[in-house]
Parts: sequence; C-alpha cells; structure tokens
Amino acid sequence: MERCSGTLEEAADGARQQERHYQLLSALQGLVKELPSSFQQRLSYTTLSDLALALLDGTVFEIVQGLLEIQHLTEKSLYNQRLRLQNEHRVLRQALRQKHQEAQQACRPHNLPVLQAAQQRELEAVEHRIREEQRAMDQKIVLELDRKVADQQSTLEKAGVAGFYVTTNPQELTLQMNLLELIRKLQQRGRQAGEAAL
Repeated sequence: MERCSGTLEEAADGARQQERHYQLLSALQGLVKELPSSFQQRLSYTTLSDLALALLDGTVFEIVQGLLEIQHLTEKSLYNQRLRLQNEHRVLRQALRQKHQEAQQACRPHNLPVLQAAQQRELEAVEHRIREEQRAMDQKIVLELDRKVADQQSTLEKAGVAGFYVTTNPQELTLQMNLLELIRKLQQRGRQAGEAAL
C-alpha cells in the first residue's frame, strides 16, 4: 500500500514538474517574440526547452540574482576607484597651479620667462602622467569587467543553463545577455504572481 501511494505521489510530482516546464517554456516563447528577429532565429525550441528545464527548481533564478548583485557591487567599486583617481588628479592640478602662482609672484621679472617655460614643461609632464594613469585605470576596469563576465558565463554553464559558456564573441555575448534578460523577466513575473496571490 505504501509503495503504491509513493508511486502516485511521484507521478503527481512528475506531472506538476511537466506542467511547470510547459508554463516556463510557453512564457519563454512569448518573451522571445519581443527580441529582434535575428536573435529569435538563434533561440531554437530545444534551447528554450532546455532553459525552461534549468529554471524548474528556481535555483537558476537565485544564481542570476546573486550574479547581478555581485556585478553591481563590482561596478560600484570600480566606479568609486575611478572617481578617487579623478579627485587625486584634480587635487594634484590645483596644488601645481598654486605652486606655480606662488613661484611667479616671488620671481623677479627678468627670470619670469624662464620660470614660465619650466612650469609649462612641468605642467605637460603632470598632464601626461594623469592621462597615463587614467588610461591604465580604464584598462584595469575593462579587464575586471571582462573577468566578471567570464565568471558569470562559467557559473551559469556549470549550473546547466542552456546557451551559456565562456566566450568573447560579441554575437554570443549579445545572445547570452538576451537569455539573461529572459530569465530576469520570468523572475519578475514570478514575483508579481506571488505578490498577487498574497
């Protein structure tokens, strides 16, 4: 008797899973229609079905949310680092201007052209250094963001999310971004449905 009820529960659970899979697949198919046609063509029924299967237990939604939070924190940190560098450069420029003004005021008139030429060279050297530091910071930011993208791709691939693997191909990246947007929209719909039920 217990064996029979266990089998019935398993069958009912399987039917619920199948119904949930169908609902997710149907929702994904509807959302795909909002994408540009070039991406619609690249998202086959099999890919969407595999994505729906990966989304069944809700773990992928949690993973995506966690990755999004990590990305926002990383972006904020990098933005703050760049702001700090810009502020350091602003302070450096102000200090240099102040130093130059004081030197010119203390300078004898006949030495002024020599002083101004030396100050111009110093200013150009400082501006060159600032440009190099900004370029280096921007390169560091791009590399860090590229690393984050690869980490996200790897995490989603390991989680079994269809369409995700580590790549730098711009078309594949755009496709993956579209897949992430589909997942986020499904997640939002799920939240709204949950709130409506309350």
